[in-house]
Amino acid sequence: MLNWKEMDEMQKRLLDEVADLHEIPEGAYNIRANSQSAGRASTAHIEIIPREDGKGLTVNIQPGTKNESVHIPVVMTESGLKELVYNDFHIGEDADVLIVAGCGIDNCGSQDSEHDGIHRFFVGKGAHVRYVEKHYGSGSGTGKRILNPGTEVYMEENSSMEMEMVQIKGVDDTNRTTTAELGAGAKLIVRERLMTHGRQNALSTYVVRLNGDGATADVVSRSVARDHSYQEFDAKLVGNAACSGHTECDSIIMDRGKILAVPGLEANHVDAALVHEAAIGKIAGEQIIKLMTLGLTEQEAEEQIINGFLK
Repeated sequence: MLNWKEMDEMQKRLLDEVADLHEIPEGAYNIRANSQSAGRASTAHIEIIPREDGKGLTVNIQPGTKNESVHIPVVMTESGLKELVYNDFHIGEDADVLIVAGCGIDNCGSQDSEHDGIHRFFVGKGAHVRYVEKHYGSGSGTGKRILNPGTEVYMEENSSMEMEMVQIKGVDDTNRTTTAELGAGAKLIVRERLMTHGRQNALSTYVVRLNGDGATADVVSRSVARDHSYQEFDAKLVGNAACSGHTECDSIIMDRGKILAVPGLEANHVDAALVHEAAIGKIAGEQIIKLMTLGLTEQEAEEQIINGFLK
């Protein structure tokens, strides 16, 4: 079992940033630090099994499990580390669980540090999953902080999943890909929050296939591109049944940032109702002026607006 005192202060700070952990969590958990397991625990209803090659986990959640959680954060504090891990989650019928993932990289060296994670979710009939994934980067080194998460979701009849995908600071390059297959009556909600600065690049790609009658999907991204950073949001909904889907990209562009929004709607059924919305623009001058009349500087007013926008 992980001895919290053995972790250094930087690792603890990263765990706080990506998983809101201030101590060992209750319930099932696996903490990965610098490509090694730093602690693991299962419960009576949730079993965490490491892969034989050490490059990932299988998480089995029993049918009917309620009000339990799984924490699987990753932290990296050594420059030059590169890893690829595979985590599979099998969520039993009628379960209701919280899964908290995320990766924090602190790179103070000259070599790039990279974490690529492939997560697959198999959500059983009637099950509900809340999934939180946060990415964070820090460090004064010239080496990049690179995160490339891949997420696959397979949802059975009348299951539901809420996904909170957050990347607010310090990640130099990211290529985020998410695919989902929804059965009859399944419901998927995605809320992405993203900010880039400097010369960072962020690509987000979603492909959601609504395969069963009554399936619904709502994919919403809010982002801010600052300095010389670049963002691309590519969201595609495929309606293969009597279903409904909505995607939305709402972005603030600042300085010399660039943003590309690529909508994609494919209806293969006469009763597939699909909608896409996109808006990209700068902060309205009157918003800044209003806050400045309350005593804020122009920079403080901008930060206040951005923080509210990304909440």
